Amino acid sequence: MNCDFNYHITQRRDPITIDGSWNKPVWQKAKPIGITNFMGSKPGFFPVVQAKMMYDDDNLYVIFNVQDRYVRCITTEYNGPVWQDSCVEFFFSPDIRQPGKYFNLEINCAGIPLMHYNTVPRKEAIHLEINDLKKIDIAGSLHGIIDPETKGPVTWTLEYKMPLAILAKYAPITRPAKGVQWKANFYKIAENNSNPHYLTWTVLKNEIPDFHLPAFFGCLTFE
Repeated sequence: MNCDFNYHITQRRDPITIDGSWNKPVWQKAKPIGITNFMGSKPGFFPVVQAKMMYDDDNLYVIFNVQDRYVRCITTEYNGPVWQDSCVEFFFSPDIRQPGKYFNLEINCAGIPLMHYNTVPRKEAIHLEINDLKKIDIAGSLHGIIDPETKGPVTWTLEYKMPLAILAKYAPITRPAKGVQWKANFYKIAENNSNPHYLTWTVLKNEIPDFHLPAFFGCLTFE
């Protein structure tokens, strides 16, 4: 397994309260991922984006911290075009036997999610049901429609708890445990504003911006 980019994920005994707080003590124990690479043209303003992740027996926990500008957010429907807004994304392959099949969870800065299970990138995907998306506990620092876009600096956070039972409904999964490795990538995107960008954790060698390239996923190592 190619692990040029490898993130080690700490296990928790107790659940994390989801409130969107980057600075709460529980997250101080986790090392951050820097989303510092990009696809396409380098944007004039390059957001500073970090992510952290933990897990317990039943859930995955993810939090993002984004030092942003030109924030725009107009999507309000679940499984809508959230990638056009200021948005953070987590793509991951939960079955070690099938690393080319993956979920993409995309959430805009107002906490509206889109999630699919992809069996063939860009060709075959299962959309998660709205009732299942609502079982993902999401909290952040921004809310509602933001239009027109902001001009000055905006730092925003997004945190969520994703039950493993949701994933198992749509795909085979290798349950997180000490020593298990999944393939994954983290992204920050904004397509429909004055500073469009496609930021990535790993390096994706593709001239045209495209996040649906599991061959370039990094590794998540559960501890």
